[in-house]
Amino acid sequence: MWKKDKVEGKSTSVTSEEGGVMANQEAVVPSTEKDENVIAFVGKGVEFKGIISYNGTVRIDGVLDGEIHTEGTLLVGEEAVLTAKVSAGTVVSKGKITGDIIAKEKVRLLAPAVLNGSIKAPMLSMEEGVLFNGNIEMSRAEVHDLQREAGLRAINAPSSNIKRVTG
Repeated sequence: MWKKDKVEGKSTSVTSEEGGVMANQEAVVPSTEKDENVIAFVGKGVEFKGIISYNGTVRIDGVLDGEIHTEGTLLVGEEAVLTAKVSAGTVVSKGKITGDIIAKEKVRLLAPAVLNGSIKAPMLSMEEGVLFNGNIEMSRAEVHDLQREAGLRAINAPSSNIKRVTG
């Protein structure tokens, strides 16, 4: 009855068989739809205790107790249960996370995600239906701060080609 129209690199919309658009939302699921290669996968039923450090994209659908350190992407599946301190570039979660998340780029919490802990990230998106208990600290990304400071210096710098005219 419902079909998803998928255009590479674009949002996905849900349409009925008659062709009418019912919802125009980005259908983001922790998966590799955007040409991200998953370099490791902790599957459903797998329990892992320890520290994971990696570059790239890792998807977790099992149980993890420990720490995750990456500059890349962490994908947390709907049935995943993490009790961890997470430091990543981007975190996309549909599962349950107990612990603190520090992200350099963004955190996306998709229903039915549950997060008990704090988030520190420049961008956060949270769907309706997500349960979040904790604190959020948001600040501009380092790159944006540098661009902003450069812009302020340019505005505040004295200009030698401006002459004062008095009448």
